[in-house]
Amino acid sequence: MLRPGRNIAIKVPLHRWDETLAFYRDKVGLEVIRTFDKSVSFRFGEMTLWLDRVDHQSQVDVWLELFTDDPTGALTKLGSPKRDELEPLDGVTGHWTSDPAGTVLLIRKEG
Repeated sequence: MLRPGRNIAIKVPLHRWDETLAFYRDKVGLEVIRTFDKSVSFRFGEMTLWLDRVDHQSQVDVWLELFTDDPTGALTKLGSPKRDELEPLDGVTGHWTSDPAGTVLLIRKEG
């Protein structure tokens, strides 16, 4: 069984970073939780919205998180490709994959 996670990531190209960050922080008025070198997290209701700067990307991607007790079984059930090369999964039990439209999904155990 899959259920929504707590994180949404928007992968933002370098040429759109400053205006996108200002949009969510200043115009939308979201509360900044943490700031890193290439990433800023915002409180987004009960979720966390991450803006991640991607220096060598030309378009925006949205990445979603899903929880399950069996990430490998869920990947098989979905029939989705394993895409673990996308980002390191340090300390996370799960897999990167994507839906048919190309939206990146992190299917992981909670905790």
